[in-house]
Amino acid sequence: MSQPDDIAFLRLSFAVARRAREKGKHPFGAILVGTDGAVLMEQENAFDTEGRTGHAETVLSRRACAAFTAEELAQTTMYVSAEPCAMCAGSLYWAGIGRLVYAMSEHKLGKIIGPHPDNLTLDLPCRTVLEAGQRHVEVIGPLLEEDEEAAALHDGVWER
Repeated sequence: MSQPDDIAFLRLSFAVARRAREKGKHPFGAILVGTDGAVLMEQENAFDTEGRTGHAETVLSRRACAAFTAEELAQTTMYVSAEPCAMCAGSLYWAGIGRLVYAMSEHKLGKIIGPHPDNLTLDLPCRTVLEAGQRHVEVIGPLLEEDEEAAALHDGVWER
């Protein structure tokens, strides 16, 4: 169930995505929030330095594993500007993050991006990936998809 601060934290992930875009990176952002509402980490897309697997969620999951215990991560929430792809959902799962809140769906993102070679999206809901696991991850989303706020982060980015 969505919580009152979820929208505010999603908008913080949008700020990270905008910052990434300003640096010439793909406009994706992720933040990790603790139970006390403190932002523990944030991550821009790292396609420029880590290649096609440098998605914000995957990089953040790796960093979080190095910084926090499994018990601590089980109590955190990852907020992301767009639904995690199958790779990112798997990374989040293996990291042990307990909750995910995302803005725009992978399906809508795929319609925006199209067959762009930098991001050949998978139309595979993260819930499908996460439900296949043995540990429950609460998933909330899509949020802010209908008002186009999340989609606006991608305006003009994927045109050739």
